[in-house]
Amino acid sequence: MMKVRPVMPCLENAMQGAGFHCDIMNGSEYVIPYRSRDQILSIVDLLEERENAESITVCLKGKHRHEPAERWVSLSQLRVRIVNHALINVIINKEFCSYMQPIVNSAEHIVGFEFLLRPIPGGPCFQPHTLFEVARGSGYHSVLDRAALVSAIESSRILPDGMKRFINFLPSTINNPKYCLAHSFDAIQRSGLRPEDFVFEVVETEMIRDIGHLSAIFSEYRQHGVHVALDDVGSGFATLEVMERLRPDYVKIDRDLISLCDKERSKQESIREIVEKSLRFGGQVLAEGIERREEFEFCRGLGIGLAQGYFFGRPMPEPPPRFMAI
Repeated sequence: MMKVRPVMPCLENAMQGAGFHCDIMNGSEYVIPYRSRDQILSIVDLLEERENAESITVCLKGKHRHEPAERWVSLSQLRVRIVNHALINVIINKEFCSYMQPIVNSAEHIVGFEFLLRPIPGGPCFQPHTLFEVARGSGYHSVLDRAALVSAIESSRILPDGMKRFINFLPSTINNPKYCLAHSFDAIQRSGLRPEDFVFEVVETEMIRDIGHLSAIFSEYRQHGVHVALDDVGSGFATLEVMERLRPDYVKIDRDLISLCDKERSKQESIREIVEKSLRFGGQVLAEGIERREEFEFCRGLGIGLAQGYFFGRPMPEPPPRFMAI
């Protein structure tokens, strides 16, 4: 059954006219039985026609529901959940794992890895960015972000001490840094790993609306000995102004700037500006998306000390057989 809040005039008649039975429970919510996903979507269609559709929340109850407790969501969130039920199951059942892509220094020695979400072997296939889009639209983004972060931390146990572990996080899932980040520090401690080996980086797809809040998140990470990074600097939401205000430990230059940077003067000027401004606050610069030696040589010539991209290795479930830390 679907439970609907708040009680609205004439909704019972509208539902009954569409062939759905509708009862009021405790004078505060409706109960509407359904038999299929298509019927759920039909009910949502009818609810979205109401003038106060934005204030309506719904809750599905039944033997096949995953949530042990009532979870009230908006109509738009419910629609995303029903239309993308296969991906929702991936999130709920944690049918994903962490792959690692190498990060090298100027001598081309592997000094760290970025951990990236991927489907588990033999499990449902999905595109990571699509999974996160569905998670955001369905209200499961906090659940996915936390599970993906813990997966990355636990997967990094295969690496030796001193090897950096770059892990993405979603600022929008962190309301209270002290409370919300506790699970990250607990996972590091449970795994017997060193906080100073971790670098948590802001996911580039998130609009940075509140610099003060993100600064507080960075501060909480640093208080526990963890480093922080700003991803895709020079493109999208990670502007130079944001970089200078946040002063991250690591500055990751956007891959679009790096591509063919050895040939395009405008890109070279943008990269130089990022490097110069990063040096002022002591940020280590990392060039993302290196696919050609010429790109790497140009970046190394500017003093960029770290690099990442297919030229050095694709994301894999395990590190290369031989690699060395600083």
